[in-house]
Amino acid sequence: MNGLTEAHGDDWDPFGKPLFDDPSARALSRVGVVDVGSNSVRMVVFDGAARSPAYFYNEKVMAGLGQGLAETGQLNPAGRERALAALRRFSLLAEAMGIDLACVATAAVRDARDGPAFERQVAKETGLRLHVIDGKEEARLSAQGVLLGWPGAEGLVCDIGGNSMELAEVRGGKVGRRLTSQLGPFRLQQVEGGRKGIVDHVEAVMRDLGDQIGRDHDRIYLVGGSWRAIARLDMERRGYPLPVLHEYRMDPENLLKTIGWIEKNDIGALRARTGTSAARMELVPLASIVLRALVAEFDPTEIDVSSYGIREGLLYEQMPEKLRRRDPLIEACRHAERTMARIPGFGKKLYNFILPLFPGAPHARLRLIRAACLLHDTTWRTHPDYRAEACFDNVTRANMAALSHPERVFLGLALLHRYKNSRSGSRLEPLFGLLSPEDLRDAEVLGKAMRFSAMLAVQDPQDAGELSLSPKGDQIRLTLSKRGNGLFGEVAEARFQSLASALKAEAVVKRP
Repeated sequence: MNGLTEAHGDDWDPFGKPLFDDPSARALSRVGVVDVGSNSVRMVVFDGAARSPAYFYNEKVMAGLGQGLAETGQLNPAGRERALAALRRFSLLAEAMGIDLACVATAAVRDARDGPAFERQVAKETGLRLHVIDGKEEARLSAQGVLLGWPGAEGLVCDIGGNSMELAEVRGGKVGRRLTSQLGPFRLQQVEGGRKGIVDHVEAVMRDLGDQIGRDHDRIYLVGGSWRAIARLDMERRGYPLPVLHEYRMDPENLLKTIGWIEKNDIGALRARTGTSAARMELVPLASIVLRALVAEFDPTEIDVSSYGIREGLLYEQMPEKLRRRDPLIEACRHAERTMARIPGFGKKLYNFILPLFPGAPHARLRLIRAACLLHDTTWRTHPDYRAEACFDNVTRANMAALSHPERVFLGLALLHRYKNSRSGSRLEPLFGLLSPEDLRDAEVLGKAMRFSAMLAVQDPQDAGELSLSPKGDQIRLTLSKRGNGLFGEVAEARFQSLASALKAEAVVKRP
């Protein structure tokens, strides 16, 4: 085994530091959370608080609890009834699942005069206890949600709800300064002076927020349904080929173009193009004003969308530090292999076998290689005619964290080549444009390396031989063991030749 393999034989944390394999760092009971917000009431049950959250159950009701709060000072009566009905249902569902629910309520309940009465009514009619949190705690939990899905996040988390908007710093895996404001769309509906009055008000509040939390934040992480709706519209305007919102990245110039495009188009027509709910789309014009002011005030180089927020932050809260340090991507892939592969545990052996083909690869590439090896056999039940593209679809659209869009495509393409030599003529070709020519080549090499190695031996390819690459990369060498000599049949040989062709290297086989 070469030095590179030894150095990366253990698990890694999200920052590339080695961890020892400790199963106790993965186990946590099934966790249920309820988020009672100004616009929606949602219940999420995480299937064991693994480092990469698996959504066992997820239900949302657009109750509009905080609509009109700024004008009346009270919860919306119709929204209150809808929220209560949802909470009754959630309580019964939790009882049937045998779990407890952690329930938090945010701006609407904390600001309304009848908020305490609503809390008491919820407790009496559902048995659920609402924990009403202040704005800074809401900011902290949202930022923790971003850290759960984005362990290396550095910048400013911005969470918009119906009645408030929170800001929080994240750096070095920690949450720093936190602020709350009344820049939620429901609040802005009550600002006088028409559009100009709203714009002036938003810009003044944003300047004050910038003074308090500082403006030296290169990246802004957006949390909240209104932000996600705008990001989906940005994808639509740009013709972006991968409609996955988590880790969707926007540059300020393009985002401002999209905001201008939203302002010039009919909201109903835009809603029809994206499938966004009417209740959510109604808030988009006001949220767009806030987002434009946010970009102008903080001048970030990049704006990123996080699908994780306060609910995931509650999950993160329950994790011990050793679990937080694990890599969410590797944990998700490990779980997939354990539950879906024919031979769980083979992925690690496969990784060690093919690693010599990637000398000097940085940690970011090594973790993708490892993820691919863990996933290489998890779609074996799919019909052979569709298996290659099913692999690609499963990865690019999977609910996996700590994975950028180009990384999703790289991983998907590697798995496509695990089952298929050529990608030409594929319906997936528009997505390949997210990768550089070098990345396309490396994904093909990785896929064909897995394709050959999985064929060579059923239990452990290292029992069959050893792979190596010449210093100049112009030869790929396979040194066979006595057992491997018998296993190296004509199909395995053809796949080895295909791998060599992808590397543009001469295939050399050394027999015992």
